[in-house]
Amino acid sequence: MIVVIKYLRCLPLIIKLPLMRKIFFALCMFVLITKHASSQITINRDKEIEEMVKEVSSDSLQAYIKTMVAFGTRNTLSTQSNNKRGVGAARNWVLSKFNEFAKQSNGRLTAFIDTITYKADKRRVDRDIILGNVVATLKGTDPNDNRIFLISGHLDNMRSNVMDSVLDAPGANDDGSGSAAVIECARIMSKHNFPATIIFVAVCGEEQGLLGAYFMANKAKKENWNIEAVLNNDIMGSNNTSETNIIDNTRIRVFSEGLPAYETEKNAKRIRQFGWENDGKARQLARYVKETAERYVDNIEVVMIYRNDRFLRGGDHIPYVENGYAAVRITEMNENFYHQHQDVRKENNIQYGDLPEFMDFEYLRKNTCVNLSNLANLAKAPAMPEEVKIETKKLTNYTQLNWQHPKTGKVKGYYVLMRETTSAVWQKKFFTTNVEMKLPYSKDNYFFAVQSVGETNNESLAVVPTIAGR
Repeated sequence: MIVVIKYLRCLPLIIKLPLMRKIFFALCMFVLITKHASSQITINRDKEIEEMVKEVSSDSLQAYIKTMVAFGTRNTLSTQSNNKRGVGAARNWVLSKFNEFAKQSNGRLTAFIDTITYKADKRRVDRDIILGNVVATLKGTDPNDNRIFLISGHLDNMRSNVMDSVLDAPGANDDGSGSAAVIECARIMSKHNFPATIIFVAVCGEEQGLLGAYFMANKAKKENWNIEAVLNNDIMGSNNTSETNIIDNTRIRVFSEGLPAYETEKNAKRIRQFGWENDGKARQLARYVKETAERYVDNIEVVMIYRNDRFLRGGDHIPYVENGYAAVRITEMNENFYHQHQDVRKENNIQYGDLPEFMDFEYLRKNTCVNLSNLANLAKAPAMPEEVKIETKKLTNYTQLNWQHPKTGKVKGYYVLMRETTSAVWQKKFFTTNVEMKLPYSKDNYFFAVQSVGETNNESLAVVPTIAGR
């Protein structure tokens, strides 16, 4: 909810008394000085979400990563029979954490290791293995709401040689950080109720070719899971770069695809005609992540990157994107390649290896809060509005939109969003309790979308209108 604060219009007043004149002058100066610093917009945070964000603990995150590093290696090809070392022991530990949190969930959180036998592919898997993802499901409280919101990080890691499954590989940041964020979100959110379902997953096989993510995304598609958003976290706990030596713990990147790969050929003409190259589901999710995170998390800026992932690289959100789901990658602003995919060693006075001492746990705390605030806001919000249309029957400098109520959730009203065609983010919100709105802005010059707004002011994802007719 956005509340506009009107400033005191005091300049035309005539105050004759010296004391009152001094008070008046001081007040006006205070208003003028603070006007730009405070802006005219105050954002009301959802109190429940605000309290959850405060619970995120850098100490907890550090403890999770210390435990994961202690397993020696978590390579997907490593031992699964040792209870203190290897990927098997790491998976069992994550499951034990989820089961611990389940005790505080009134039976709503359940967890298991979802496994398949993965046959040797003679590329990055040289023998048959049991591939397993650790999955915890926080069941939604509304039996009519089948929406799913998913957070993931990958539990596995690697040395310089991805096939080395025996020697130590700390994997503190890649991707102990993402897995720790998943675990911490499960710890806090399992104590709360949400209408929609949230899935927390620590996947394996990422370094061997996104194997665990493909297993889960393909399963979701086959079983018709209604996944509305996937937040994939990979390398999100370090604040500095190699070579360029940039240090910054106030920004985090969110990567999102532009043209949806699964429908480009079918809809390319329509996308070009209406200029929707930046309005696919993943790009809408990225905008949502930015707005929501910056509302709830202090001293963090979410930087939208208009790429599905880093240059010529990939992550566990890609299988979901390829299956038609809205999925983004959340990752640190400044990557340090001395501490990724490197054996622990020292060369030319440079320490290599993905060790915990190179992490910033306060930065990781903030980035975990980015995830938690978004998951909570999405899961508390009503479903997206249905049948959002823009009227095109006649030429007009007004823009008229109409829509239908969402399938589930209690709706307080709707936001109609607007932005200039060159803007990365939504610039204006117009609230209405109706299912239509007519705006004095030309559809030639702006993009529009509609969000459902719940009783506690939680917003759904934005829906871009389709054409009503001509």
